[in-house]
Amino acid sequence: MPRLIHLSDLHFGAHDPVLVTAVEKRLDEEAADLVVISGDFTQRARTEQFEEAAAFLLRIRDAGHEVLAVPGNHDVPLYDVFRRFLSPLTRYKRYIDDSLCPYIEVAGAAVLGINTARSLTFKNGHVSHEQMTMIRDTFAKSNTNQPRILVTHHPLFALPIGDGPELGHVMEHQELALDAIADSGVDLLLAGHNHRASVNDAASLATGAGKALVIQAGTATSTRTRDELQSFNRIEIDGSGVRVTIQRWDGAEFVSGDSQFFERHDSQWELASGEKVATERPS
Repeated sequence: MPRLIHLSDLHFGAHDPVLVTAVEKRLDEEAADLVVISGDFTQRARTEQFEEAAAFLLRIRDAGHEVLAVPGNHDVPLYDVFRRFLSPLTRYKRYIDDSLCPYIEVAGAAVLGINTARSLTFKNGHVSHEQMTMIRDTFAKSNTNQPRILVTHHPLFALPIGDGPELGHVMEHQELALDAIADSGVDLLLAGHNHRASVNDAASLATGAGKALVIQAGTATSTRTRDELQSFNRIEIDGSGVRVTIQRWDGAEFVSGDSQFFERHDSQWELASGEKVATERPS
């Protein structure tokens, strides 16, 4: 049964060092098969911020954690216009990962990351036609019996949570991207960007979205929160479904919060009856 930890929106440069230490402690306690980080390692894509992010990655890898990461829009320079358009992700590739679309098979799961950060589409994200082909080709080569997981920074959907300006926007070429995801039989879509945690069935968010469970992570270490404290996700997959448990900051440490178990019925994900464990969220 694959166990993943899903972090997002670390925002080094606008982070709390106490939270960074607490995340590392929780990762060691969780002993996951894979740590997924869905973008925004930095606040403004500056060298010193990438150095802090790289040091964090080095520490967790030295502790024995496998990591798959994708860049976010904050990893593209905003104010350095020359670098933004001519070499937007050079620092990311130097300090984080030379691959912008990494792939790994771990613990019986096939996990593909896609870079959605662009120089022009700063907030909404973008999936190119070449990336759509990559999604189809990569998952076509994977074992059909193992879960297929796609990681992006930007969500592909307008999400029914919160009231931030990003939540009403969808990714460019959304319909074509959703076709590629449906054709590839993607089971889980992991993303960040909105600093809010949520889980939804893709079919409830857009027509023709396929059978994926859409899992959003909140911000793990940033001081820029949106109506909820810092958090990240533990995702456990077995033959009967997927359990998503929020690891939520309680002011002293990350603790297990809301836990939901989802089962697939007729190509649609549904919350299992009686499975939601409601816990009080710190405010």
